[in-house]
Amino acid sequence: MIMAVLALGGAYLVIRDLPTTEELTVQAGSPSFIASDGAPILQEGRYVGAEVALADLPPHVVQAALAIEDRNFYHHVGVNPLSIVRALVVNLREGDIRQGGSTITQQLAKNLFLSRDRTIIRKLQEAFLAIRLERRFTKDELLALYLNRAYFGGGAYGIAAAADRYFDKAPTELSVGEAAILAGLLQAPTRYAPNAHPEIAGERAREVLVAMVDAGFLDYFAAEEIASRPIRLRRDPLFAAPYFLDAARRETRDLFGDDRQMPVDAIVRTTLSASAQKALVDGVDAGISLARLPGDVEVAAVLIDGAGAVRAMIGGRDYAASQFNRAVDARRQPGSAFKPFVFLAALEAGASPYDVVSDTPVGVAGWRPSNYGDKFHGDVSLTEALAVSANAATIRVQETIGRPVVRAAARRMGVSSPLSDGPALALGVDVMTPLELAAAYAPFANGGYRVKPYFVERIADPLGRTVERREASYYDRAAEPWAIERMKGMLRAVVTEGTGRAAAIPGVDVGGKTGTSQESRDAWFVGYARGYVLAVWTGRDDNTPMQDITGGGAAAVLWREAMGRVLASDVEPAAAVTPALMSARIVPINEGGPSVAPVAPRRKRSAPR
Repeated sequence: MIMAVLALGGAYLVIRDLPTTEELTVQAGSPSFIASDGAPILQEGRYVGAEVALADLPPHVVQAALAIEDRNFYHHVGVNPLSIVRALVVNLREGDIRQGGSTITQQLAKNLFLSRDRTIIRKLQEAFLAIRLERRFTKDELLALYLNRAYFGGGAYGIAAAADRYFDKAPTELSVGEAAILAGLLQAPTRYAPNAHPEIAGERAREVLVAMVDAGFLDYFAAEEIASRPIRLRRDPLFAAPYFLDAARRETRDLFGDDRQMPVDAIVRTTLSASAQKALVDGVDAGISLARLPGDVEVAAVLIDGAGAVRAMIGGRDYAASQFNRAVDARRQPGSAFKPFVFLAALEAGASPYDVVSDTPVGVAGWRPSNYGDKFHGDVSLTEALAVSANAATIRVQETIGRPVVRAAARRMGVSSPLSDGPALALGVDVMTPLELAAAYAPFANGGYRVKPYFVERIADPLGRTVERREASYYDRAAEPWAIERMKGMLRAVVTEGTGRAAAIPGVDVGGKTGTSQESRDAWFVGYARGYVLAVWTGRDDNTPMQDITGGGAAAVLWREAMGRVLASDVEPAAAVTPALMSARIVPINEGGPSVAPVAPRRKRSAPR
């Protein structure tokens, strides 16, 4: 009776703090973020890869892990009694935990649920959990989960992160030698790290190859030949996109809200393109140098595709110095970058790109805006007025068709920020973010559909099961195809013969618009090419003037250098409009009819290009 009580008491000590296997998919946890192509994104020291199906891995990758860690994996029930007895004998002889005798399933149980304490109680808990895991999941599911969760050193969690971290490869591309190095890391990631201890890592890899031969996975002579080949390690920095990552984290939290739990250690596949992000960073750096941008002038840039997916982002010049994401949160005046919405409204009202408008001094209820440099152009076509960013001509166009019509066009295109009622509306006096303005230009790139920008494509649990998916954020038509095509011709003229010449990319059809707010407090270039939209903003955080920095100068140079590199990179093709949306109609906006009602006088404004 006493022995039974003691046994029950011991069992209680083992299981009282034991988590359930159900917690694997329902417990809240910190998600890991990956790029759209599966490339892990470095985040605060953790480098977590995408889940990889066992069937997608080369056989030698799986065999290397089995040979060195648990070659009887497919023949035990979660624990291996012989290994446990052997380890127990060693530990009793040494008087401490020297050998584990753990199966892969036990290691998985420890990684998922338990602490790193090396105690007898924890080893018993590990065994109990391993048996329960074996009853719930198939062997292949357990092995895939193990390889996708194991720590390989260097901040890399999972086989995908490890392959990228050490070899700059996808896990499907690993050679036998590389697989042996990674399998060797499973026992002691720090000790066998190839970048820190290449000789020790090489010796450990040879042990793995010998184990593969003993297990019948590899021929002896093949192993000798593999062991003689040098293994090249990755030398370039790990992939990081801190501003994008912050925005993706925010969207992930919003997707789940307060009433839903995220799976423990969920994998969040984002819209980020690793190649586009690198190209954007390199291009902006080159543009800053070419434009000789002062050190106190900040930069933001955001690249989206025609479906609204954010493919790359820069929220400032130095994340370590300032984590404020100017691409998402900075609300600044777009200046003349707002003008395309004025001219789009005019085209929809029946105007032609070739209609003539007077660019001479104009006044509205005592307010008399001037052109940049006080230069007027006389009679010009609508295309010329947009190309040279003629303020007076633009005001005349707006006052003819009515400000509510302009506001309605901007709303349909995707501008969500409050818009003023006065005549200065046409000159971009209302503040908005670079991301918002990029999204409002997306209809010019995708054939006329309004989009909502997004950062997260899919959220999965550690087994790869989808728990949340975000499709392309197309809304209804923003403008009819004929109006979009005419506007594209006008925006092309901005680059070929107007204020945006510095944004031209040889051999590429580029359309866009410069924008500079009063006293050069903000300088923009927003444009599109091959289905992508890129918005570039420069300015000072304290909103002080930048003297001679304009949208047609520094911003256009940064745009050209960045977009040119993005298009030259291996960025995935831009999303196309889905056929189901082809019949979508324009959504009416309750802005009222045309109006040219007088407004209160404002001080004279010199709105640049």
